Amino acid sequence: MKITEVRIILRDEEKLKGFANVTFDNMLVIRGMKIIAGSKGYFLSMPSRKRPDGTHQDVAHPINNEARRVLEEAVLTAYEEEVKAQGQKEDIKD
Repeated sequence: MKITEVRIILRDEEKLKGFANVTFDNMLVIRGMKIIAGSKGYFLSMPSRKRPDGTHQDVAHPINNEARRVLEEAVLTAYEEEVKAQGQKEDIKD
């Protein structure tokens, strides 16, 4: 599967920097991924739902490290481009 579109919705919160909607092969979209500012840089949090016991379960997620790397790289690149396009000062590189 190839990523065919990444849409970014910026947020200006302490940790939550934006949301991403990613389309694969112009056929499947995963909405609600979060771009989070962590202690070691930015990372992608997958969409999840809250269980009755208060824990969270991912609704969709990569099944291996390579898939996660490809997805995270595409989203963070699109995030950086959107930040630049909006004229915000934000650097996602460590």
